[in-house]
Amino acid sequence: MVRSVDSPLQTAKAWSRSRRRKQPPDGDARTRILDAAEELFAGGGYEATPTARIAELAGVPKGLVFHYFPRKIDVLISLVDERTVVIEEEVEAVPGDAAGALSRLARRLPLHASPAMRRILFREADTHLSVRERLGRLNTEIIRRARFALELALPGGRGDAARLEAAAATFAAVLLYQESICLLTGHHIDPDAVAELIANALH
Repeated sequence: MVRSVDSPLQTAKAWSRSRRRKQPPDGDARTRILDAAEELFAGGGYEATPTARIAELAGVPKGLVFHYFPRKIDVLISLVDERTVVIEEEVEAVPGDAAGALSRLARRLPLHASPAMRRILFREADTHLSVRERLGRLNTEIIRRARFALELALPGGRGDAARLEAAAATFAAVLLYQESICLLTGHHIDPDAVAELIANALH
């Protein structure tokens, strides 16, 4: 029996097909890069994380990281753009129940992001514009929703815009404190108690 021997060209083509089958899709590689960056940025910070470490954790060549993200900052920008979403939705408010309206807002903070992404968002806001802009949008949305909830809940609430704005900004500050500083200090503020204080002050 004579067994045919593949030519070098046939062998190379067969190896190439086998290699393509074993490699994950490009989209999967990009996702793994972002997953690794999210974990590392949340743990040690953006500045302390070398691109080589991201590639190592993602299980990809370092060059592939630069294929998707030409600069390391592009990894952070993509994380913030794709994995933190400030949700704009209707405010739930019952006339006469300002405290309840604020408490419901506290339980439904308009930020869709993992705990790791929340750490990144607050940690990197001081030094990176894209992160600061997303955090600013979150603050603006919380104030808008808190002010609107108070306007709906308080009889004649629309008449004192300055007080409502101050109350809404105060409540937003408490919620953002809960998301950032309390993670470092362990000191928690009860948003329901703050909601009650604000409601009583506005009556």
